[in-house]
Amino acid sequence: ADYTRTELIVPRLRECDPAGIVEELSQRLRAQAIIGDVLSFYQAVVNHEFLSSSALPAGIATPHGRSAQIRRLTLAIGRTREPVIWGMKESLSVEYVFLLAVPSTDASDYLSLLSGIAGFGRQPEMLAKLRTAADARRIFGLLKEINVRPG
Repeated sequence: ADYTRTELIVPRLRECDPAGIVEELSQRLRAQAIIGDVLSFYQAVVNHEFLSSSALPAGIATPHGRSAQIRRLTLAIGRTREPVIWGMKESLSVEYVFLLAVPSTDASDYLSLLSGIAGFGRQPEMLAKLRTAADARRIFGLLKEINVRPG
């Protein structure tokens, strides 16, 4: 919860494929002035995903893009309407996408946050609570409760 806000949470994504989801969440980051150029950020994220899928077995994907234009590590979070096949090699099914906007100079907080999200994915009871959260405000409240952050 320390790395996002309700305006960056999409409880029901419109898009239903990885590229569309990354674009939809990137637009949220742009609307909140987290990123400046959507296209360059989107391309960085998609290129990284092409090289190495960020999908986790728990139904979570953690795509990310680095840029000097990003001042603070930030998450845009989306829940898919139906599970989405994510990645070319692993082809894992994903329901939650945590898109990370990463400052180009950030390494330790970014890696710690990825580790925290992966740990959250190993908690089926928390994933079940997330599934039942009806809106962005409730999802944000749940994130505060479960403490998904570095450390």
